[in-house]
Amino acid sequence: MRPQVKICGLKTAATMQAALDAGADYVGLNFFAKSPRCVSLEAAGTLADLARDVAKIVALLVDPANELVDEIMPWLAPDTLQLHGSETPARAAEIKRRTGAQIMKVIKVETAVDAASALSFAGIADLILFDTKAPKGADLPGGNGVAFDWRMLDDVKDKVPYMLAGGLTPANVAAAIRQTGATRVDVASGVETSPGEKDADLIRAFIANAKAI
Repeated sequence: MRPQVKICGLKTAATMQAALDAGADYVGLNFFAKSPRCVSLEAAGTLADLARDVAKIVALLVDPANELVDEIMPWLAPDTLQLHGSETPARAAEIKRRTGAQIMKVIKVETAVDAASALSFAGIADLILFDTKAPKGADLPGGNGVAFDWRMLDDVKDKVPYMLAGGLTPANVAAAIRQTGATRVDVASGVETSPGEKDADLIRAFIANAKAI
């Protein structure tokens, strides 16, 4: 099976359609207010309607309050909630019970110990998203365009279902898949011309290069 691809942080109908036409398997809508990729509920609903029944709709949340979760679910009807903050296994399980959605838990990696923390979400998260640990002082928990040492996954990648993120681009995604054996990859900044501004040609190139493996 060819690798599956998630394009995260889509904000416009044109780039959403480009991702869908190119074969994206997951599309991410960002609800973190500090992110240049953040979208309103209204805009997200319109974008989700384009993707429904074509790709899996993912809502990116960072340590969300129940009120935000309860607002997003009926409006967006996402397939998956991406928990990109410091959510504990107990909190992830609570959100899963509350919504009935699949849970994608982000594990921020710098060391092998960081990667191993994914095991605490076994049986709770449907998918682990391994991303680069944000630099100290960074405003964003992810989407910073920096790759981590993929060898840090060696001891855990066969123990959890996962998606690989962090500094992936059209130029390096094939190498990342070959080295890690990842069957799912995620990109945000790697297909942008400036923070939050997706480029349709880069989206197409990323998906083509990932799926050529």
